[in-house]
Amino acid sequence: MNYLPIALALAEAPVVIIGGCDEGVRKAQRLARLTTDVTFIAPHIPDSVRSLGFTLKEKNFETGDLNGVKVLFICTDDERRNHDIYRMAHERGILACVCDDKPYCDFISPAIVRQDNITVAVGSDGSDVRRSIRIRNRIKALIESGLLDMS
Repeated sequence: MNYLPIALALAEAPVVIIGGCDEGVRKAQRLARLTTDVTFIAPHIPDSVRSLGFTLKEKNFETGDLNGVKVLFICTDDERRNHDIYRMAHERGILACVCDDKPYCDFISPAIVRQDNITVAVGSDGSDVRRSIRIRNRIKALIESGLLDMS
């Protein structure tokens, strides 16, 4: 799959994360740097997510949880359930991403560096996330050292 890098106006796009697996927690922590307008839905919400300022719904997912959603991260430990939720979201026109499952991703979150209103995104179309993060970290180090001027 080929993905087009785009910038999403999160203030205009209610975001929901379904599932409290490790990847769901990582997505939540990354999103917290950009917005607190996130609803996190899981039967058990990890303490590391409770402190992020999100709307928390400690319960099992229900179809009605998709009402009004624009961007959805699906991160349960049940692959079949993830695919079912993805299909429901897709039918409603919701941009959805099943963690670690590229065929079920309408979008992929790149590794980013932000400074003021400039964002540098490094992505691999989800095929080599660790490499994207390493490159992003190198760019961040160059900026912090002054070798790369973002002004």
